[in-house]
Order: sequence, then structure tokens, then C-alpha cells
Amino acid sequence: MSEQNFDLVVLGGGSGGYAAALRAVQLGLTVGLIEKGKLGGTCLHLGCIPTKALLHSAEVADVSRESAKYGVKTQFDGIDMQAVTAFREGIVASKFKGLQGLIKARGITVIAGEGRLVSPTTVQVGEDTIVGKNVVLATGSYSRSLPGLEVGGRVITSEHALELDYVPRKVAVLGGGVIGVEFASVWKSFGADVTIIEALPHLVPNEEESVSKQLERAFRKRGIEYSLGIRFQSVSQDENGVVVTLENGATVEADLLLVAVGRGAATAGLGFEEVGITVDRGFVITDERLATNIPGVYAVGDIVPGLQLAHRGFQQGIFVAEEIAGLNPIVVEDVNIPKVTYCDPEIASVGYSEAKAAEKFGADKISTYEYNLGGNGKSSILGTSGSIKLVRVSDGPIVGVHMIGARVGELIGEGQLVVNWEAYPEDIAPFLHAHPTQNEALGEAFLALAGKPLHAM
Repeated sequence: MSEQNFDLVVLGGGSGGYAAALRAVQLGLTVGLIEKGKLGGTCLHLGCIPTKALLHSAEVADVSRESAKYGVKTQFDGIDMQAVTAFREGIVASKFKGLQGLIKARGITVIAGEGRLVSPTTVQVGEDTIVGKNVVLATGSYSRSLPGLEVGGRVITSEHALELDYVPRKVAVLGGGVIGVEFASVWKSFGADVTIIEALPHLVPNEEESVSKQLERAFRKRGIEYSLGIRFQSVSQDENGVVVTLENGATVEADLLLVAVGRGAATAGLGFEEVGITVDRGFVITDERLATNIPGVYAVGDIVPGLQLAHRGFQQGIFVAEEIAGLNPIVVEDVNIPKVTYCDPEIASVGYSEAKAAEKFGADKISTYEYNLGGNGKSSILGTSGSIKLVRVSDGPIVGVHMIGARVGELIGEGQLVVNWEAYPEDIAPFLHAHPTQNEALGEAFLALAGKPLHAM
């Protein structure tokens, strides 16, 4: 049994945890980083990186099928899942090696093992006691299911889906949020028939409604089926497949059922509540500066209520390190954190939707403009359709940017700056957007909202 003492102890080495550790050592603090699995957490090993590798393989499959319309002769011979897996694992392994090297080079002490909080300053890891002047909880999340829906056999989560060594013939996807539509997009590109089951009225229900409707049209055109507004009731399975029954009596037959109904906070059995930390349905409650109700204990990432995004975890980890160091960092509200869904077509957004802006500022106090990507040269070259929608306070700043179309995730950086800096369309309209780029579509939308459209009416 040993005791180690640090300025900061971080419980969890995923996106939020390792970001907190890296920023803290930059600021001169000593850091102990506790991780029971692999540094990088869900994002690197089971989430963001491997799923986007799959999505890129899916994009290549689609391009190879459609290459003739671009004047390129190719032949699509199918999907080699062993090779897809090798590509995915190679990307993950490379990023993991780089992260390990970075953590080591920065002088962060990594403690391998499952940690349990035993006091506001102490984490127990096996027989070792890790003590910190401050503690950051960053234990991440897990794939949730619904009450009475047992995962196993042909009922799988995203983690199981990543490990499949074959392309299923037909898949039912329970949940039309980010994870559900991304896997649906992959499987359709790989040649599977896909049906999404979403209890709410639209796919990606947290996005701008006009974007959701465009995704639904695009998925319908791709042959991805979906059921909206009807709840899941039950599933049965045998050696041949699954039968999903909805509350209206309709059934969906498939080889597999992917359960993609969100992620829960991984906090059970870690001692948080016993130490006195306020926890609600597994989530750690913090103030806007990510401090818990126990002085010196902070929480970041997926265990904090709100958006469950890796880059939110990064930002919160950096924020907490700077807060502990006394730098008084700026709070970025969840609404102003960029979101990207990497299905085909992609979705990217930041800020208020039209409906939420109307609630906050008043329906008569906002104005919007939607630019169709059909008018953008680069989008036509890429063969994509979609739109960019801006929401502004009338005679005031832009408070929302919402996009759908191929590669629009690469445009959200400018959208984030515009929204977070409370820029007016008139402020941005004079600036140039290189031609021909999809970025021009943002420029056209700004021009139009400023009252001087160039290539739009």
C-alpha cells in the first residue's frame, strides 16, 4: 500500500480527464491521472474516432459506386469487413500511441486501475491511496438501454456494432439521434437494409426542424426507412433475427437491433454519493463553473448534465484546470458549443434553433435566412444538396447557425466564432470567402441576412 500526493487528481482518462491533466501541468500543477482502461476513453477507442473511420469507409464505398457520373471507371466489388476493421484499428492505435507519448512527455503520472472516491481529496485505487488538493471527476458514460430492454445476442449497442466482422442483411436501429443515424448511414452504404425507429416526431430531434426534415428526405432518397412518432414496445429474437414490435402493433424484422437511445453517466459504485456529492439519475450536479457541492471537487464531460460531446469534455477539462489555477476562464454555454452529426448528409449546428430563439428573444424579435447549397459551386461539384440557415436577433447578432450537406462539419468553426462573438451579419458581410468553396455558402447567407445578397434572391 502506498500514498501519492498531487496538486490535482483526475479520475478518468477520457476526453475531459486528459484535457484537464494536460492543461494543469502546463500551469505548473502536479497531476495524477487515474484510468481503469485505456487513455482516450470512449471517444478514442469506442466512439468518435472509430465510428468516423467507419463513416469514411462508407463514403468511399458510395463514391466508388457512383464514380461513373464523375467520368471515372471503377467497379464496386463489396465490403471487406476485415480490411475495414484493420483501417479503423490502425487509426485508433496511431492516435492512442500519440496520446500516450504526449501524456508521458508532459510529466503526468498515470495510475492504472479502477478508482473510487473515498473522501473529497482521496481516490482509492486498489491498495494505493491517491491524494489531491483538488479532484476532477471525469468517469465518462455508457450506452443506455430502455427499461425492460435487455442487451444481448442480436440486441446490440454501438460498442458491439463496431466489432461486427460482417455486414448484416437488415438492421433495425432504435433511436434516431446522432448515434442511430450515423450507424444507419454506415450500414446503408455497406449494402444493408436499415429501418430507424424514433419515438419523437423527427430524426435528429435536437436539431433545427428544417434540418431534420431535410435529413429525412435525404435518407428516404437513399432507401433508409424510418418510423417516427411511435414508441418501441418489445423485441423478440431467435437464431434467425429479431422482431421489433411498436406500440401501434407494427413490427420490424431484422438481423440485428441496434439500441441507440443515448448514454448514461458512468458514476455508479464510485463513491460519489457516499462522499456527499449531489448526483441526479447518475449525473453529477455542478454549478456553471463545474464545481460540485463539495469544495475542491469538480466534474467534467459526459457525467455533467448537458451535451455529451468529446469537444465539450475537452473544453470543460481545460476550463477546470484554469479555474483551479485561478485564471477565471470564460464559461461557454452548451447552446454555443458546436455539434456535428457525421451521417450522409452531414449536419452541423451551433447556437439557438429558430424555435428556441423565438422562446428566448420573442418570435417578433428574430429573423432567419436559409441559403440552399444548390447555389454553391463547390457543393454542386461534390454532388451534395442541403442548406445553411442563420438565426439572428432582429437588428442584432447571429445566435444560430444550422447546416446540412456533405462536409458541412468542416464549416462549423466559423459558425462557432460568429455565434460566440455575437457578430452581426453586417460585421461579417465585408469579409471574403474563398471561391469556389462550400465556405462561400456561409458568406452568401451572411450577405443575404445583412440585406445585400449577391448570388441569392
